[in-house]
Amino acid sequence: MTLWKDIVGHGWAVSNLSSAIKHNRLVHAYLISGPTQVGKSTLALTFAQALNCLAPSAVDRPCGKCRACILIGDHRHPDVIEIRGQLGQRGKSTLKIGQLREIQQALSLTSTEGRYKIALISNFDEANPNAANMFLKTLEEPPSYAVLILTAVDPDLLLPTIPSRCQQVALRPVPAPVIQEALRERWNVDLEHAREIAHLADGRIGWAIEAVQDATLLEEWTDRLVLLHETLALTRVGRFKFAALISRDPEELFILLRTWLVWWRDLALFLIGEGQDTHTVNLDERERLSRLAGQWQAADILKSLRKTDEALWQLERNANTRLVVENLMLVYPYDLFESGS
Repeated sequence: MTLWKDIVGHGWAVSNLSSAIKHNRLVHAYLISGPTQVGKSTLALTFAQALNCLAPSAVDRPCGKCRACILIGDHRHPDVIEIRGQLGQRGKSTLKIGQLREIQQALSLTSTEGRYKIALISNFDEANPNAANMFLKTLEEPPSYAVLILTAVDPDLLLPTIPSRCQQVALRPVPAPVIQEALRERWNVDLEHAREIAHLADGRIGWAIEAVQDATLLEEWTDRLVLLHETLALTRVGRFKFAALISRDPEELFILLRTWLVWWRDLALFLIGEGQDTHTVNLDERERLSRLAGQWQAADILKSLRKTDEALWQLERNANTRLVVENLMLVYPYDLFESGS
């Protein structure tokens, strides 16, 4: 059961939310934002537990032991309604107007046993414009007994009227040393493994915890980097054949390019002399990164970084998948060392 003290790396947010409960300074709607898997859902659920916790003193909420805390933690509390937009659906709105109408209908009924009627709406940036507009009235005039908790990756992608009607809680990436310490102390991960995962997590405590529980995440990350290195060693003809192959699965391509973007960022850090352990994500790649930073032109490295980021932006907006990848293949420099030329 998650308590306030179990939230990793977001102490200021915990302090603000717990203080609002202790001093009865709650507002009707909160927007918790931040990168994917940075801890938004965990914070939102813990906040919901604290709101309806049955502990006599507000200082002790959430207690993690009462009926309300247990039911909310198990997603079974009758007064906590949860809906979620699905991330990763490229260019598609996955939070529909019908789902938000269900929330409105549920909020029209008073709570049955909780202190508050709570709506947890995850990934609100996945709502289509019609759904978001329809929900505005609920945000403007919610029932007095209701608290709305929204999460989103980027508030700037929402209709401007949504964030303006919420108290914003913007979570930042968790520093690698903080993640490493948490993995060692709470999940009993050995030092080297915790260090590797903490750097690869790139500030995402949720991803780090998943990587501890599922070793295939690290294997898949390594496989995606192997594909990048093989690509950099290919001729132009070979790259275009590869582009045709990976373009067949747009969702997997998006994940692939996100991994590559992190690698190019690491390389850019080596280029400017900032490739120390505290900054590098791909620790196992340091020898290769150092070599390529000295081998390639700075302009080529920075252009590859920028174009990979641009490709992700284009894919999110339903650009022609194969054309996006082919353009990227034209930009990437050639690793002659790997190709043997």
